[in-house]
Amino acid sequence: MSREFQLERLVRPENTGSEPHPFLRFLAEMGGRVRHYLIAESTSPRTSRFVAIAAVALLLAFAAHAHAAERVTLRNGFALRCDHHAQVDGHTRLYLSAGEDNYIEFAPDEIASFEQLPDPPVAAAPVAPQASNRTAKLTSADLREMLARAGTEHNLDVDLLASVVKAESDGNVRAVSHAGAQGLMQLMPQTAAGLGVEDSFQPEQNVRGGSTYLDALLTHYHDNLALALAAYNAGPEAVDKYHGIPPYSETRAYVARVIHEFNRRVLAREAEARRAAATPPATEPAASH
Repeated sequence: MSREFQLERLVRPENTGSEPHPFLRFLAEMGGRVRHYLIAESTSPRTSRFVAIAAVALLLAFAAHAHAAERVTLRNGFALRCDHHAQVDGHTRLYLSAGEDNYIEFAPDEIASFEQLPDPPVAAAPVAPQASNRTAKLTSADLREMLARAGTEHNLDVDLLASVVKAESDGNVRAVSHAGAQGLMQLMPQTAAGLGVEDSFQPEQNVRGGSTYLDALLTHYHDNLALALAAYNAGPEAVDKYHGIPPYSETRAYVARVIHEFNRRVLAREAEARRAAATPPATEPAASH
């Protein structure tokens, strides 16, 4: 079953109840932004994979700055880079830049080792993505299969992901927004890089990255769909600033549009299931002797 989502009013005056995770704050300050979509349904607790998601995202986020000086290996097997680290109030802070504003914090026993790294080589100029046969031949069945795989991996309803894709790109794998967001789930280039997406115009990479980011935001906002949706559209820093959905007409309309589409799909799916259950199985004609 898919995770159980928490629904709330589109405007929430009270505080979200938690400080933004340093990774989300860092991603926002780097200009990282995807978009958001979500809505309610189903039941089942979910396991948080935030550390794993953050580790993957940070690996490439640092490459853009070429300033990382340490490689940190976590006991769960993931590794990431940081500028430097320090012990603060019984926790280990991994600083993402030379200053002390951006960091991610771990308990000391979560870290296996530190390794000094040489200065990274100068990155080559990015190569413009080329359309491939796989991109050109994407069918609705192909897209549904990709979304189903991503939904299974991140415990997200396939119709939720389909609703997001419809709102973001209407299924156009080559879509580019006026702000520069790309592909099916409209990933901003820096966000895509932080999620390990090398080519946002490749459907499988784009869906994988967008679903991973959505999963992280749901974790951060405790499966609150409205807040995660708003953060996907306007950025988590805006949601945290206003302690709820920010007062942007575009964001509020986006949240309502995705929720409406998701509910429409879920109701249609349930109606189809009821029709199938009510239809008696076909009987085979009796064999003649």
